[in-house]
Amino acid sequence: MQSALLLAVPHGGRMERGGRRRSEPEEADKGSMKRTIIKDWKTRLSYFLQNSSNANKRKSKKAGKHRNYFRPSPEEAQLWSEAFDELLANKYGLAAFRAFLKSEFCEENIEFWLACEDFKKTKSPQKLTLKAKKIYNDFIEKEAPKEINIDFQTKNMIAQNIQEATHTCFSVAQKRVYSLMENNSYPRFLESEFYQELCKKTPISRAAQGT
Repeated sequence: MQSALLLAVPHGGRMERGGRRRSEPEEADKGSMKRTIIKDWKTRLSYFLQNSSNANKRKSKKAGKHRNYFRPSPEEAQLWSEAFDELLANKYGLAAFRAFLKSEFCEENIEFWLACEDFKKTKSPQKLTLKAKKIYNDFIEKEAPKEINIDFQTKNMIAQNIQEATHTCFSVAQKRVYSLMENNSYPRFLESEFYQELCKKTPISRAAQGT
């Protein structure tokens, strides 16, 4: 009887008590995949933080200001789950969200939203017209390099609006993209491995992380 049971076990496999096969390799693969995902996230995040830091350096050069972005505390990261605006208002959170969207191949949404935010702050009429055309070429027109997913009517309306550009040219499209991110990408971001990692409490101090 015992020999018959041994023959029933497939070659190369091990059976635990109760007839359940051990899954150490599977658990190892799962752990390795998780580490790879988090490593990729950190690489993307570093890229966006570096770009953001460089942009702020240029803006604050005359004032002699310099700002570094440190990893947030778990408590700060947890605040991002309270509202989408909390996430977007935090420089590190915004960079993390951009990295997440890039991993989902839909980073054009946040890039369009950011371009619109910059567009609304533009004071010069000439610059407003130039920026309006660039946003249209980059995100709106058919087969644009970063084309966003909006309906045909909205695209036509924008094409007409940019002929005499105003600060509200892209308002409808920006609201729709914001809603899309808030209702789809944002919940998935909060469930992501990387965000969960940020929310974990560790013994490493923020001062140590900044060195």
